[in-house]
Amino acid sequence: MRTRAGYAGGTTTNPTYHDLGDHSETLQMDFDPGLISYEELLSLFWKAHDPTWPARSRQYRAVLFYQGEEQRRLALESMEREQARHGRAIHTETLPAPRFYRAEDYHQKFYLRQDPGLMGEFRTIYPDARDFTDSTAAARVNGYLAGYGSRTSLQADLDILGLSPGGSKRLLDSVSSR
Repeated sequence: MRTRAGYAGGTTTNPTYHDLGDHSETLQMDFDPGLISYEELLSLFWKAHDPTWPARSRQYRAVLFYQGEEQRRLALESMEREQARHGRAIHTETLPAPRFYRAEDYHQKFYLRQDPGLMGEFRTIYPDARDFTDSTAAARVNGYLAGYGSRTSLQADLDILGLSPGGSKRLLDSVSSR
């Protein structure tokens, strides 16, 4: 439903991109388990990276932060399946969710920010940067622009995104050009 770029996993207070300390770049995600299960999210997580590669640095390590015992159990089970599937060590860490620090506004919704026309519409809808970051519509449009989701699913979503007719056409054209 919502995503936020940020930093977590370290001890530095109030990290920033230019003063990250010992934190890692992370993504915080709010989801509706009635629409997508935690298990489905885990499957997407494992497909999105090669868990057998060691981290280049603490900043860019692969880590799965979980909340609560049920997520912990499911995360560890999924990691064991990945270990068996790959037949070698998994370097992705699985840890309890620490405090999350939001990244700077310019790090939020990267793909949407690359489209000045659509970004202009969202600035009108959400003049406050925090509201923009927390917007379900902005998260969905960012995902479509990043290459996730089909044209059919976008057409079903268009009415709830709050875009003008021109913005809707622009987004449809962008998704269909892939």
